[in-house]
Amino acid sequence: MAPDIPKRRADAERFSKLLIQAPSSQFEQIDAGGVPAERLTFSDVEPVRMLFHLHGGGYVVGSPRTHRALVSRLARRISADAVIPDYRLAPEHPFPAAVEDATAAYLSLLDQGVHPSRIVVSGDSAGGGLAASLLVNLRDKGHALPGAAVLLSPWTDLTLSSPSLYDPEIADPMLHVEGASHAAAAYLADTPPDHPLASPVFADLTGLPPLLIHVGDSEILIDDAKRLARRADEAGVD
Repeated sequence: MAPDIPKRRADAERFSKLLIQAPSSQFEQIDAGGVPAERLTFSDVEPVRMLFHLHGGGYVVGSPRTHRALVSRLARRISADAVIPDYRLAPEHPFPAAVEDATAAYLSLLDQGVHPSRIVVSGDSAGGGLAASLLVNLRDKGHALPGAAVLLSPWTDLTLSSPSLYDPEIADPMLHVEGASHAAAAYLADTPPDHPLASPVFADLTGLPPLLIHVGDSEILIDDAKRLARRADEAGVD
């Protein structure tokens, strides 16, 4: 393991405690199909949806705890409960561990009787790419797909070929290409970087549920997001 990864994980956990969660957020530890996870409920909200969020962190950092504030605000806005899987991280658990855990945790919702049309899959950064990979994996295996997916600044190309990664005019305050390169190497191990479940921009996106993709113009992942949106549009995805 790179020596800075434990520190980055600890820093992320510590920083996340400074972020403000949505009102009346209540988190509990659950087992989601054999995957540790947190479930979010609100004491004053009658849920009409289930948000299934995959956290970012380059596949090497992050946890449900680091994303409580973000997920609580998203979930409250759409009157949803939420589940945040604590999927296995690289380099200890390289690809396809994260995809396997995301799939198992999602299927556990169906096993509990949650109708797929009520589920909104979401993810940020690497979690956004993982969310897209999850959808492809579910479709390929014949499982019921969620009603929709929301991808926030998704990292979708681990070949690192998007021009925006190298654009000197983009002053991304969070990410840089060197960090992305190290994270990709840790996650991929011996897997080709254009594997469609590692880099979903190379996947066949036909038949996926409606996608909402957000990205800012000061982010180095803007081309990853735009390329995925273009591929989805070409595949007939709403």
